[in-house]
Amino acid sequence: MPEGSPPLPMTMTGAGPVLSVQLVPRGGRDAVEAIVLDAAGRSWLRVRVRAVPEKGRANEALLALLADWLELPRSAITLASGAGSRHKQLRIAAPERQVTARLEALRA
Repeated sequence: MPEGSPPLPMTMTGAGPVLSVQLVPRGGRDAVEAIVLDAAGRSWLRVRVRAVPEKGRANEALLALLADWLELPRSAITLASGAGSRHKQLRIAAPERQVTARLEALRA
């Protein structure tokens, strides 16, 4: 990890990687932006989507964007927690090294 870089926003569970995401709905564009730290020192992957946070539209846009970014089928990413929050936990059905590689590339 480069000096001064935040830790990766990912934990491993028996079911695979869980990604911590900070969603910015109505963000003007769809983009995976950066790894950021909150005031408590927790690491998050900041993602913007154009969709509005109504009727699950922003969550669905988030899942589709991350599936594309991680080069996975949409069905490989599920919302584990945070449906009504900007801070979400996403379960990823992919090898840890695949997710880690994308996060490391973003951090570089």
